[in-house]
Amino acid sequence: MSKVTKSARKALIGLAAIFVVMYGALAAGVLTGSASWTPGLALDLAGGRQIILTPVLEEGASQEIEQSDLDQAVEIIRMRVDASGVAEAEITTQGNNIVVALPGSPDQSTVDLVAQSAQLQFRPVLVVGDPSPTTVDEAQTDATTEPVPEDSESAEPVESATPTPSPSASTASNVITSADTAVATATDASASPSPSPSAVTTEGLIATQDDDAAEDTTSTAPVYGETDPSSFEWLTPEVQAEYSALDCLNGENYGGRSMGNPETGYSACSSADFQKIAMGPVELTGDDIETATSGPRMTQQGTLTGDYEVRLDFTDEGGAKFDEISQRLATLESPRNQFAVVLDGVVISHPQVEQRIPGGEASISGNFTQESAEQLANQLKFGALPMSLEVQSNQQISATIGEDQLQAGLIAGLIGLILVVIYSIFQYRALGLVTVGSLLIAGAATYGIIALMSWLIGYRLSLAGVAGLIVAIGITADSFIVYFERIRDELREGRSLPSAVDHAWRRARRTILASDAISLLAAGTLYFLAVGGVRGFAFTLGLTTLIDVLVVFLFTHPVMMLLARTKFFAEGHKWSGLDPRQLGREAMYKGRGRVKSTPSRVGKADGSGVEESVGGTDAPSDGLTLAERKAAKRRAEAEAAAAPAAVATAVDDDDKAASDSAADAADEDGNDDDGDADTSKEGKE
Repeated sequence: MSKVTKSARKALIGLAAIFVVMYGALAAGVLTGSASWTPGLALDLAGGRQIILTPVLEEGASQEIEQSDLDQAVEIIRMRVDASGVAEAEITTQGNNIVVALPGSPDQSTVDLVAQSAQLQFRPVLVVGDPSPTTVDEAQTDATTEPVPEDSESAEPVESATPTPSPSASTASNVITSADTAVATATDASASPSPSPSAVTTEGLIATQDDDAAEDTTSTAPVYGETDPSSFEWLTPEVQAEYSALDCLNGENYGGRSMGNPETGYSACSSADFQKIAMGPVELTGDDIETATSGPRMTQQGTLTGDYEVRLDFTDEGGAKFDEISQRLATLESPRNQFAVVLDGVVISHPQVEQRIPGGEASISGNFTQESAEQLANQLKFGALPMSLEVQSNQQISATIGEDQLQAGLIAGLIGLILVVIYSIFQYRALGLVTVGSLLIAGAATYGIIALMSWLIGYRLSLAGVAGLIVAIGITADSFIVYFERIRDELREGRSLPSAVDHAWRRARRTILASDAISLLAAGTLYFLAVGGVRGFAFTLGLTTLIDVLVVFLFTHPVMMLLARTKFFAEGHKWSGLDPRQLGREAMYKGRGRVKSTPSRVGKADGSGVEESVGGTDAPSDGLTLAERKAAKRRAEAEAAAAPAAVATAVDDDDKAASDSAADAADEDGNDDDGDADTSKEGKE
């Protein structure tokens, strides 16, 4: 077995292994009852539940609901829906209403989650740790063996099995200061190295003072309104267990989580840096915020600094509360000098407090871009609204497209597939069967992956997604046509089929990869910039583009390598699609202007044989290029015009030489006859 054959068979075996794993996993899911052989359908094909929400301000509220507030509400609801595992949901605004369309039959908990009003809370930070979950036993072991003084402001970090990561740059440099503080002070604070992580380790949550103090801490419950909100006493066993089990690498923990009891400790994930944060009780709520804005930072002299900030305006009561809170936090070590802003169960920011902030106005500065500063300001402003979402209608809706439209789309795809098959068979004959087989492999791979995604991540196929699958037929067929035409070009150059397949693959591979890369780039751009059904189209288009590369490399090319060594294709059978006569080998273009023709001798009526050119050209097979042959002809014409006499003399000489040759030949024949006669005569004498 040759090396080429082994390589081709290895690729086909790898492709078969992929299919076995893919459909084996799907079969296991079907047998366990958690999966289905058919992909899930989106709202436009399967119907679902439509919920219309109307934002309502509390009685006596002076604020107004703006479009930015509705957009922020849509984003929060979208995060909740995505975290619950529902895919292809449509969340839009219609006037002052929010319309949420959930495909399929969502459970009541998902419906309640959508209608839940968002809450804004401000809690003091106690511990910032690694996003991965840990065990309570490990935490308690580390806590009892490595106590840390609580009142120390510069305690040395305690080594542990899992060191606490430093806050990210975007969070560590975020500082909350008074609005009238000189910019230079805040800039210096943000530019300086971030304080060392808290002496409390990620696991050692109950290490507060020493062993005895730790035991007193865990045995005495903190009292809301009496116990210091920044005390580690708020890290009760319940809070520790919640903190240890929290997995901030799981997207479900970034939307729709319970806000917890405001009078107890709480643990949540930070959407700013994906860290896990344990906090004390609520000290401020959205009711204590008047409004929030964003904009470029300016010095007291009115010059721009080049960065952005978020400005907070507290109410009179909220400003007085925050004045006391900032005095306490400014004296603590990091991360207990941080103040967490929690919206809808997710920490959206936890800036450091490094000075007292009186006056009811504060500024959060740091590594903000214009977009990130505006986003944080909108979140704070939305959370400050005394607004609730009332359900105006909650009803089951039928498919907007329906089964008839889906069948029409599938029929259109089937017609396109049949036309591609007919063209392939007509153009490439038996070679077209490779195209058909490649399309079937691509279709089976696409169906299996979509069915797996419907089971594992809740993906639902929409009509726009079906359109993407139909378009993919042309993309896949285009790759095969490029490859086959390259093979034909190599055969026209005079190569054998195995050599043609090898050279054609090296040339066609670059073209196929470039074409698929452009298609994938377009699909990615559509997916990230578009919304609604267009994203479904972009997703399936990108998926089938990747599958096209897989099929070409692991099926089409290996199959051609094997077929090139069969007698039917290698000898160019007329039904193979690689017949030399059909490719024009009798008048083959050799490149750089060279042509090759097949001469043959054709007898004339007088019996003389004259060599004539067969194959569509009268030029002899001299190996010259067309330009060289034309130049030689022009030189001959010029020489003939310059010396006509010499040409005529040469012709006469040629005629005379020919006559002499004929006479000599006759004399030789005569001499032979005379010789015979003389010999006979001499014998008689």
